Amino acid sequence: MDCRWVDQCQAYHAVERQHGVPHLTPQPSFVPEAPRIHVQVITLPRHQVGVEWDVRACASFEAEPGRWQCLRPGLAVPT
Repeated sequence: MDCRWVDQCQAYHAVERQHGVPHLTPQPSFVPEAPRIHVQVITLPRHQVGVEWDVRACASFEAEPGRWQCLRPGLAVPT
């Protein structure tokens, strides 16, 4: 979320798709180096199963605190 590339990142775009949320950018152009995406199987109500996706690390990470919030002002930061 606090990465300079979050809106242009193809890895983050893939995670957005898995979450079914609107994309920050329809066609991201930034190809990240060595992204690590954490995938977790979770139990949902009524004995259903879900999958949680998160970008956990990336060799291309460049800190820009508040970047996601600037792109989506007024929305809660995804956790």
